[in-house]
Order: sequence, then C-alpha cells, then structure tokens
Amino acid sequence: MWSPRLLRCAAAALAGLLLYASFPPRTGWWWLAPAGIAVLTATVTRRSLRAGFGYGYLAGLGFFLPLLPWVGVYVGAVPWVALAAVQALAVGGFGALAAALSSRPGAPLSIAGAWVVTEAVRARVPFGGFPWGRLAFGQAEGPFLSLASFVGAPGMSFAVALTGTAAAAAGVFLRVRRRRAGLSMAALAGVPLALSPPAAVIGSVAAPGPPVTVAAVQGNVPRTGLDFNAQRRAVLDNHLAATERLAAEVAAGRLPRPDLVIWPENSSDIDPLRNRDARAGLDRATAAIGVPVLVGAVLDNGDGTSGNSALVWDPTTGPGQQHLKRRLVPFGEYLPLRPVIERLWPASARAGNFVAGDGTGRIDLNGVPVAVATCYEVAFDDAVAESVRAGAQLITVPTNNATFGRTEMTYQQLAMSRVRAVEHGRSVIVAATTGVSALIIPDGTVVEHSAMFTADTLVGKLPLNTELTWATRLGAGPEALFSLAALPSLLVRRRPHTR
Repeated sequence: MWSPRLLRCAAAALAGLLLYASFPPRTGWWWLAPAGIAVLTATVTRRSLRAGFGYGYLAGLGFFLPLLPWVGVYVGAVPWVALAAVQALAVGGFGALAAALSSRPGAPLSIAGAWVVTEAVRARVPFGGFPWGRLAFGQAEGPFLSLASFVGAPGMSFAVALTGTAAAAAGVFLRVRRRRAGLSMAALAGVPLALSPPAAVIGSVAAPGPPVTVAAVQGNVPRTGLDFNAQRRAVLDNHLAATERLAAEVAAGRLPRPDLVIWPENSSDIDPLRNRDARAGLDRATAAIGVPVLVGAVLDNGDGTSGNSALVWDPTTGPGQQHLKRRLVPFGEYLPLRPVIERLWPASARAGNFVAGDGTGRIDLNGVPVAVATCYEVAFDDAVAESVRAGAQLITVPTNNATFGRTEMTYQQLAMSRVRAVEHGRSVIVAATTGVSALIIPDGTVVEHSAMFTADTLVGKLPLNTELTWATRLGAGPEALFSLAALPSLLVRRRPHTR
C-alpha cells in the first residue's frame, strides 16, 4: 500500500513526463501539457512551500531528463543530468509558488502566472538563460498556436498553464461536491481554447505580401559527433557541391531560380575570409547560382577567439553583410568562468572560444530584409523580435545539429521556428547541416521539409510580410503582464496548509 506522500511523489513525476510527452517529435499530444500542469497543480495544492518545491522539483526532473538527453550524446551523461537538474529548479520554484497560491482567491490565474514567471527567469539565468522546454514550444501542432500572433510565446505558455490550473481547480471542487464552483473552473479551463480563433484574427498580419523564391541547402556531413570540426573541409565541399547541383537544375529549367539561398550554421568552418580555397569555392558556387548565398561561416578573429557568422556572399562582390551570433551556447560555444570550470571539469576545455556579436540580427539578402536567428537564438523571444521590428520580412534559422545525432533536438527546434512564424507573421527558412531543414509559412505550416542525415535542397516560394503582429509590437509586454497575474493573490493572507 503506497503512502499518500509516495503517491504525491509519483504524481509529480508523472506530471513531468506528461509535459515531456507533449513535445515533438510526437504529434497530436499537445493536450498532455495542460494535463501535466493540472496533475502538478493538484499535487501541490494546500501543501507547504517546502513540499511544493520538492514535488515541483520531481516534476522538473520528470520533464527535463527525457527532454534533454541530446545534450550528452557525445559528451556523456554528466552535462545532460546537470543541465536537467538545474532547469528542474525552476519547476521546483513553480511548485512552491503554486502551493502558496493554491488556497487564495483567483488561484488558477495566479498559478498560471507563476508558471510564466518561472519560464521568464529560466530564459535569463544563469549564463544568459536556457528557454528550451517552454510550454509554448510544445504547442506547434495544437490550437494554442494561434495565440502566438497576439500574445507571443509567453502568452501561449500562460494559456496552456491556465487550462491546466483551472482543470485542477475544477477537479478539487467537484470532488468536494461544490458543483457550481467546479463547473465555473471547468469553463475557465476552456477559455484559452475559445479565445484562440479570435486571437488569431486580431493578432495576425494582413494578407501576405508578394512571394520570394528561396532555397535551403542541406549538404550533410560525413559523420556525426564532436569531430564535426575535424571534417570541416568535407562539410564545406558538400554544401558547395549541393549549391552547384542546384545551379545545374536551374540552368536545365527543372527548378526555378531562387532569389536567395540559405546555408546552415557551420557550413563553412573554414574561414573564407582567410582561406583562399574556401573563398574560391564560394565565388564559384555563387557565380553558378547567380544569387547571394547566406553562408554559415566560422570567422577567425586572430586573437584566439572566433565569430559564428551568417555571411552574405554575393556572386559579384563576394563577402558582404554579416550577422554574428549574439546568443552563444554556454559550455559549448564558450565556457563561463573558464578558469574555475576547467579546474573542476577538465573535459570542459573542449568548449569553444566564440565571441558574441551585436546589432539587430537583420541583414539584406538580394534586396530582401531578413532576420537571422542562428540555431540556439530562435529560442529567445527578443533575438527574433528585434530583427523583425528592424524591418525583416522573412526569418532564417541556419542551424547545425550534427553534434546531437538522431535525437529529438532537431524536432524540438523546428517547433520553435513554427511558433516564431506565427508569432511574427513571417515565413521561416530552416537550413540545417544534417536536417531537418524546412520551409514554413506564416501560419506555422511546414510546406516542405527534408529528412535527417541526407543531402537535400529545398526550393519553394514563401510570402514576405511588412506588417507587424501584435506580439511583435508588444514585445515583452505580455510576459510582464501574465507574470504579474501571480501578484494579487500573493498579497492575500493564506489559509493553513498541509504537507
């Protein structure tokens, strides 16, 4: 016979697993996210702060451990488990807040706000934050997606959480035979779903503008793993060859000539500004296709540091504008507190020594204003929004997922790109070294995609847009507003709790 405390521990772990199962590559399971929030909320209701944190932390481990194993594919379990353990602290904090708020008026609204608070904190600290695993990013296949254009990713997370917290409250009231209150909470749980269609109309942009023909080149890599950089010449050659094959198809009339071509992140880890062979290859390939190519290049700064660049290569003038990745991956592209961390964990010396860029993230590619969110950057609200507010009419996500093997990481990232498409009313081009590359229209639909670990080139027409969605205009406003939803209830005296 299980004790009540052990049952609550099992329920908390189950809540985390439900949250995980709502994420890609699984489709049609979006409803498991509000279900997970409901189970966790019910578990911590009327518990102490300490118990709420403990149950929340268990749920966080149940969520992040299965969500993030790709972190340790080639470096072992320590980074994976450590990252999951740190991220689970935020869910522990949510559990404590939910426990504190559960016996106060307006609890479902305030507890949903508490979830937004913990996501906001997690997206900023430590080391610049880690927004992976936000509720919004598991909803690319669900009805909550249409809310993105009005209230952005934070508003989507609030809506998912509110559906769950209200459902939990309904269950509590119905269990104690408070039928009217239970039905009211059940109705509240349905409000976010009911608001999704009108929010899509209010928040979305007008009819899409004229289309542009784009190409996303996926050159593939000879093999996966951390020795990706050791095979950089072969990777560059793969992308040069794929671009020249595309040019041949265009010349033969089998494919339309693209207006712009996107290469993935790290497609040229040989600095083409310093290496003559790399430069000659890019000159040859761009001359063949006859349009500018956005090249993912690693640039040597000459001082022991590097820049992760998305570099415009023009068929006539050569290298031009560039976007230097602004959001770098801690412990991957750079090592925080390097002297201390290297002493504690010698394997961390393998981390890169990249330097972050600045600017808005907007470049012009063959006359088209383009937002560049390189790989990890697509997870950050401000990184994409700033580029669109700077005039970008199209979003590109050049990414290198070769170091994560055949894990769920690439599908999790693709879902983020779909959310960004709706959030900003922009088409999105995802170009990945090993897949999945994709062409996405502003309603979040993937119109073309590649398979993993194949050489492929996607060519298609995508609409441009100049109008800003409400989410783009409001920026961090919805996140602040929904976070404040937790405040009024915190000011009301709490009724006694149990463990």
